[in-house]
Amino acid sequence: MRRRRPASLLFRWTGLPLLLGAAWLAGFIWYAADMPAQVDDAATSTDAIVVLTGGTERLDTGLSLLRQHKGRKLFVSGVYRGIDVAELLRLSRQKPDELECCIVLGHAADNTVGNAIETAAWMRAEGFHSLRLVTANYHMRRSLMEFRHAMPQATIIAHPVFPDAVKSHEWWMWPGTAHLIASEYTKYLAGQIRHWAEPLEESP
Repeated sequence: MRRRRPASLLFRWTGLPLLLGAAWLAGFIWYAADMPAQVDDAATSTDAIVVLTGGTERLDTGLSLLRQHKGRKLFVSGVYRGIDVAELLRLSRQKPDELECCIVLGHAADNTVGNAIETAAWMRAEGFHSLRLVTANYHMRRSLMEFRHAMPQATIIAHPVFPDAVKSHEWWMWPGTAHLIASEYTKYLAGQIRHWAEPLEESP
């Protein structure tokens, strides 16, 4: 039996992990640099406005868009069970008004994949075909990936918000922001791999 060369073993144990690490780092830098810095389309109206829970900026933005008639209904995905529309408005320091009837809460989702599945089911029930997606800028690329996978025929307009605590422009100087973006990028990669593998799993 032919022995493996020491150099081949050395590459396997050191070179390959270094290569994968370099590829991850390059992708991470691209992901951070490509995060939305503005709302590219603030004018187009859609059937629905969809807010993913995770920050007051998101809900406030969704309510503002609803008041501007940028959508017929506002769907908030991933709300804690037991919270109704009036309570959600109170928690966001908003007074119930005439828009309360146009706000729908989704309680089934506890992650981004769940948000997409929950929203897709609600959109089908409503007969809607377009939505404006409101979430944080660092979360937008992964959210769009999952929503487009769950609703390939829907028109989705990205409407990022920009939390003050996330230092997007100088993320490398802020360990908390760098860690947050790295975590999002890793989850994005995992989602890409999962979607790529699904057709293989379904093949006979």
